[in-house]
Amino acid sequence: MNTEEIRKKIRDGEHTGPTSGIAGDKVQANLAILPKEYAFDFLLFAIRNSKPVPIIEVLEAGEFVSRYAKNSDIRTDIPQYNIYKNGELTETVSDIKKYWRDDFVTFLIGCSFTFEQAILDAGISIKHIDEGRNVAMYKTNIETEPAGVFKGNTVVSMRPFKKSLVDKVTEITNEFPNMHGGPVHAGDPKEIGIRNIDKPDYGDSIEIAEDEVPVFWACGVTPQNVVLNAKPEILISHAPGHMFITDINYEEYKS
Repeated sequence: MNTEEIRKKIRDGEHTGPTSGIAGDKVQANLAILPKEYAFDFLLFAIRNSKPVPIIEVLEAGEFVSRYAKNSDIRTDIPQYNIYKNGELTETVSDIKKYWRDDFVTFLIGCSFTFEQAILDAGISIKHIDEGRNVAMYKTNIETEPAGVFKGNTVVSMRPFKKSLVDKVTEITNEFPNMHGGPVHAGDPKEIGIRNIDKPDYGDSIEIAEDEVPVFWACGVTPQNVVLNAKPEILISHAPGHMFITDINYEEYKS
């Protein structure tokens, strides 16, 4: 199935779950949609915090078709969207056409689901994909650099690997700086402010075996975390783990 067909299945409500592992070697993207009055501050925030918020495309106000996804529609082609109003999550929906405004600016943000394929191609399995679960994501004590109204701490995604594989997955993901790049931490989660690894803030809990190490990458859910502080009138984002699938081959983002 090609990416246009996958997006159609999402648009038609035939795929409603997380998108990890469903797009092969194609780039997946996080989403942030804001009124134009917040767009400059958010872009500046992204530039200052490119590890958790690596921008791959900005759509001008009112535009909803990505140049990187043929016949796409930002308003319908993500399985689930979160609607935040004044910093509060008010609704999760599968279609945002009724919310759409001509002053909305859309940001597509690089996603770690992209480098997962490179890990799989190296013959290394990824536990949450094997188990058909969403990746585990956590709020941390890793501060971002503020910009305008936006400030807050980084969110990370976690994947456990055997200790002997940590250097290899680090090497692989370092090749994707615009998809969050290499890990920000490996080992004791308390060192980055995660008190209970069994209770992620987003996604599903993933068991970590005795011979495995939790490895953490900066995550594109970070904008949803900082919006709690900024409290913009409205922010529309992907629901964690439910991404926008582009037509770009991940090889194009290897450094």
